[in-house]
Amino acid sequence: METVGDDVVVVMVPLPAQGHLNQLLQLSCLISSSYGLPVHYIGSSIHNQQARVRANGLDRNKLAGIHFHDLPVPEFDCPSPNPNASVRFPAHLQPAFDASKLLRHPIAGVLRELAAKARRVVIIHDNLMALVVQDVESISNAESYAFNCLSVFSLLSFIHHGLGNQIAMEGVEEMPSVEGCMTEGFAMFVAAQEEYIKLRSGDIHNSNRLIEGPFIDLLEKDGYVEKMKEWFIGPMLPGVISSNKQNPCLSWLDQQPQNSVLFVSFGTMTSISDEEVRALATGLELSKQKFLWVLRDADKGNIFSGKSRRVIELPEGFEERVKLKGVGLVVRDWVPQPEILSHRATGGFMSHCGWNSCMESITLGVPMAAWPMHSDQPMNSFLVAGILKTGLIVREWGERHEVVKSSGIENVVRRLMGSKEGDEMRKRAQEFGETIRKSAQEGGASRMELDSFIAHITR
Repeated sequence: METVGDDVVVVMVPLPAQGHLNQLLQLSCLISSSYGLPVHYIGSSIHNQQARVRANGLDRNKLAGIHFHDLPVPEFDCPSPNPNASVRFPAHLQPAFDASKLLRHPIAGVLRELAAKARRVVIIHDNLMALVVQDVESISNAESYAFNCLSVFSLLSFIHHGLGNQIAMEGVEEMPSVEGCMTEGFAMFVAAQEEYIKLRSGDIHNSNRLIEGPFIDLLEKDGYVEKMKEWFIGPMLPGVISSNKQNPCLSWLDQQPQNSVLFVSFGTMTSISDEEVRALATGLELSKQKFLWVLRDADKGNIFSGKSRRVIELPEGFEERVKLKGVGLVVRDWVPQPEILSHRATGGFMSHCGWNSCMESITLGVPMAAWPMHSDQPMNSFLVAGILKTGLIVREWGERHEVVKSSGIENVVRRLMGSKEGDEMRKRAQEFGETIRKSAQEGGASRMELDSFIAHITR
């Protein structure tokens, strides 16, 4: 599409959590670089810096085209994550989420300043930041769109249980339970958005009709959500993943055979218990499969605070043995996930199944070993393993209070990485990923949806 003038500006308002920051930053770069629209990314200075530092797979030059508004940091103090909590939802981030409400008036000031100069201001806000952008209603030339960081299947699952199990999905005999997915405090945070989410002019989804076609049809046709314009624009990963070859993970992967390495990472919002760490270490070692394991605590509200992290202890001698044998690498810091998933040596991904990780894994054609911890992850793992058939379940959601045995982990890893079943699953994932990537290219179904959204907001 031809680029358009500055008479329409786009404003991004993310939730202050890594997966949410990243998805809206990916969309910001896509809109800015592909359509020439000015894009403003608004958040606290801490979380904007976090988004920039962890710009997954993006060409850093594209970040120069984004106008970052670094607002003063609201007062909050997140406690350390508790890996032994009965509900695994990251309650330690609740203060950061609650403090984000204080951004309402500073953000409204930026919106009004932009509205005084532009013909139209288009706010794309995280679905969970509706309360923060409620002042859009008082700005005559502004309109807002909710960005959904969940899969459509997860969205329908939550609606299904909220309506008393009234949604029938073809091919799905029983929906995963939402019990234990979130804390009471976060449920209240979500409920606080409901009054203001109605102010939006439409919905954008980080999903794709090739991935969730039947569920998108159900969402659109059967009136389970308020009728309004919707666009399904995923995946938003760049066509060429920008790689940092200086990263030690990538250097190690360069030395490994194709499709030989299992990437193990549970995202930035989950801490696993010491008992689970020991079971996972034993299972990986017994499987005799190569692995790259990101072993780190969940993010705190401020990742730059300098506060020491919990030291996660591995079984004695484990790290030295796997390193000496050349079969494993343990990393204790944040890593560039898309670069790792797109590497020729990566043949599987053991994950918590956050939707950001699922979309990256699906798009890059890597089968998953799904180990859901909280939130929408039980539904996403069911989608990947039970519906798309591109993964295996490490632990069923109904068994979440039980510690996974090392023998169970060994079995799943062997099946995914060292069996005919795993090879067939990998081939299916790779073929699926190639089709999805094509849909995001010019003329593809997903790209046409994004074209439609840009045409709508610049009308």
